[in-house]
Amino acid sequence: MTFLLITLVAAVITFVASQIVLRLALKHGIHPPVRERDVHSRPTPRLGGVAMCIGLFGAFGVAALVPELSGVFAEPSRIWALLAGAIAICGIGVLDDLFDLDWMLKLGAQILVAAGVAFFGVQIVSLPIAGLTVPSATMAISLTVLIIVLVMNAVNFIDGLDGLVAGTTIIGSAAFFGYIWMISQNLGQDNAYFSLASLITSVIVGVCLGFLPVNWHPARMFMGDGGALMLGLLTATSAIAVTGQIDLGTMGGRSQILPAFIPVLLPLAILLLPMTDFVLAVVRRVVNGNSPFAADRKHLHHRLLDMGHSHLGAVLIFYAWTAVVSVGCLLFLIWPWWVAVGVMVVGFLLCALLTAAPVSRRIWRTFLRVMRERRAQRGKMEPTAIDTRVDSRVDSQGDSR
Repeated sequence: MTFLLITLVAAVITFVASQIVLRLALKHGIHPPVRERDVHSRPTPRLGGVAMCIGLFGAFGVAALVPELSGVFAEPSRIWALLAGAIAICGIGVLDDLFDLDWMLKLGAQILVAAGVAFFGVQIVSLPIAGLTVPSATMAISLTVLIIVLVMNAVNFIDGLDGLVAGTTIIGSAAFFGYIWMISQNLGQDNAYFSLASLITSVIVGVCLGFLPVNWHPARMFMGDGGALMLGLLTATSAIAVTGQIDLGTMGGRSQILPAFIPVLLPLAILLLPMTDFVLAVVRRVVNGNSPFAADRKHLHHRLLDMGHSHLGAVLIFYAWTAVVSVGCLLFLIWPWWVAVGVMVVGFLLCALLTAAPVSRRIWRTFLRVMRERRAQRGKMEPTAIDTRVDSRVDSQGDSR
């Protein structure tokens, strides 16, 4: 109930803020022109990140009053570093949406924000590999900065369709919250349950739920780079915070090996599609001699549209893939591994069939058209029954004469 309240507060504040920001943006014409790579056809405000940032601060303000979360706010430097980083990265994203900043400036700002968050305590302290800990503070900060920057850009790269980032983030973050709850209940680690990771995850879900009504297709407002980069920062931070809250040493025995790896596997699984899109985009642009951050229209969501999927259909396919991967990871904590693997395989097959459906339909239609054309050609080439009888009578009369 504690986290449900925080999620609800974040959703309500974000929804109200979204309506206000949308009206102000439309009134004052604060929206960039439509770009060649954009899917939408009319100018649409990209200030959703501002409303989401307001929802984030409101939810954290309410959370500070909850007694169960007093331990989270006992280290205020981490909270202020995270909130300051969220404001900074949202501001950089908004400026980029409005004025198209140089990619080196954006990358530098991302590194500074990630370094600030890591320096004030939200950093990787342990890994699920035989209880391995990060040997030095410098390495911990460097590794944390790298992960945060990668996740921020991965989330930002797939922000190309209405409701895509918000919906996939809701699914993935809800699954990650489920992991934290289950692992804390099984191991009796209440400090992992009422933790910074749980708080961030519940706020992420609420913020995205509050923003989704104005971002659903056809979207009235986009979250823009400000919202996508901020969600990437929060998602990465929640996963990183878990490594310092769950005592991996209590996970003894072969049966507990996989749960120990879930803090690393689940975030990677949730971000599988964004990270895949990010890697493919960087490789594609570098090979073509362009900047790795040069925008184009060859992302995975663009390819789904080119395959023949509708706008909503492409978004739902992303939802399906995210749900199968994230929920599939959680099944390993509940069911035997072979059952979880079987469910994931079935889910992958269904998602693959849905993804390839337009191509399959085109192949089937092409096959039917070819068969009809062949039958029509054979019909023209073969004589009809009447022509055969007439020809036979003519031949018989010719023979009698």
